[in-house]
This record gives sequence, C-alpha cells and structure tokens, in this order.
Amino acid sequence: MQSMPLPLLTQARAPLTQAIETVNEHGERGEISIPAERPLTVYVDKRELVTLMTLGAQPEWLVLGYLRNQRLVKSVEDIESVTVDWEVGSAAVRTRSGIDDIEERTSRRVVTTGCGQGSVFGGLMDEIEGIALPEAAITQSQLYGILNAIRLQESTYKSAGSVHGCALFQADEMLLFVEDVGRHNAIDTIAGWMWLQPDAMRGEDKVFYTTGRLTSEMVIKSAQMGVPIVVSRSGITQMGHEIAQRLDLCAIGRATNKHFLCYTSPRRLRLQPELAGPKLRVA
Repeated sequence: MQSMPLPLLTQARAPLTQAIETVNEHGERGEISIPAERPLTVYVDKRELVTLMTLGAQPEWLVLGYLRNQRLVKSVEDIESVTVDWEVGSAAVRTRSGIDDIEERTSRRVVTTGCGQGSVFGGLMDEIEGIALPEAAITQSQLYGILNAIRLQESTYKSAGSVHGCALFQADEMLLFVEDVGRHNAIDTIAGWMWLQPDAMRGEDKVFYTTGRLTSEMVIKSAQMGVPIVVSRSGITQMGHEIAQRLDLCAIGRATNKHFLCYTSPRRLRLQPELAGPKLRVA
C-alpha cells in the first residue's frame, strides 16, 4: 500500500532578533538585539484553534509538532499542507479528512508552567499509561559530549538572551537545535521535525536536551516522541519527577560542565565517575 505524501509546507522563517536603543546606568546610549516575539494564530480547516507566541524560526515545524503533541492528529500524513503568512500572523492547516470531534477534544484546556503561557488540551495524564518507552541508555561520556555541544552552539540566547533552547541528540551528535520564547514551543518544533524525518522517529537512540526545567509537560512530550532520556540545564518539578518515574524515563538535571543529577531511572545512565574529576573538598 502506497503511503500518503508528506504535507506541503511554506518556509516562512521570520527574523529572530530586533535591534533597539537602550540607556545604561551611566546615561550612555547604546544598541542591543532582543529576541523577536510574534503571535501565530493556527487555523485547522478554517477553524481557529490557538494563538502561539513564537520567535518564528521554523513555524511550520512548530505547528506540526503542536498538533502532534496535543494528540489532535495521529499521523503527519493526515495533514495536506501548512501555510504560514506573517503579514496576517496566521498558519493555515489543511487536513485530508478533518479532525474527528475537534470541538469536544479542544474544549478542556490545561494551562501549564510553560513560558509564554503554555497549554495542553484534555487531561494531562490521559495517555501516560499507554506509553511504553524503548530500552535505551546513555554513558557519562556521551552526556558530557552533549553538554559540550550545547556550550559551543551559536544561539540567539548568546546574542540576545531571553529565550529557551532545546535540542535532539543521537548519542552525543546533535541532530537539531531549536530556540523559542517558550520551551514548550521549542520541543513542539522538534516533534514536528521528527514527524517529517522517518529515521528520526525512532526514539530509542535519541536524547532530548532543554535549557528549561523538566515540568510534567516537558516529560510527557518527550515520552510522546518516544525519547526515553531527557537532560536539562535546570531542575525538575515534583509532577515532572512523578511522571518520569512512572514512565521509566531517565531525567537528568542541573547538567552543566561536569556536574549533573540523575533524578529518575539511573539504570539508563552508564556512570563513569573517573570522568568527573576530583571532588572539591570543603574546608
């Protein structure tokens, strides 16, 4: 049976930063770059669904990943096209056969802790029990390779600040790096990209990295992508920890330089303590 073609996508990347004038504490005028932030209203088959606040780096992938992680569309092949028009700030999604019961499925909204007021439709815990993550492990050496790759990555954060970054790794090789005003947008963009890459759909050899904290939303979205190992520069929330434990997902936080804390599923982490260097003695 021949599969349906992938959706047609525009390539409406928007400028990521904007120059503004500033005055410092000495009264000196200067110019800096700040991240752009713009609304993108998503329409599905001409029905308004949601307005996302975004940098606009990869808006088509963001829309695809949003529909995927909201569990509104089961397969990328169900989508015919995504057309982004920044002049009117809209993303028009055309499906091949509509979305069943879309009004009922989007009537219940849970506001999350995501920057930029993230939200998910339906019950946050509804599908957790049906997720079975693949067997996978990461070595301490690979973890350090990931942290070094993030350190060297050129980013909007380094030039303008005020954004979150997420990345998808295969072992310690970076496959994709995404920044946005909210970490939930960044992970949705990665989910959309994965949908378009058949080889990237396999999650057992992937690691998800985020600069933001590991909330319940971030843990669930990583699990929905089939990625069983997540790494964060920040920490983890109580609900994020609880869900990671239930899913047997390896959550690693406070990960900078040689330091990290493994919060859950340490069996997925192959420790190599000799790589961490000597312990600092406290007088």
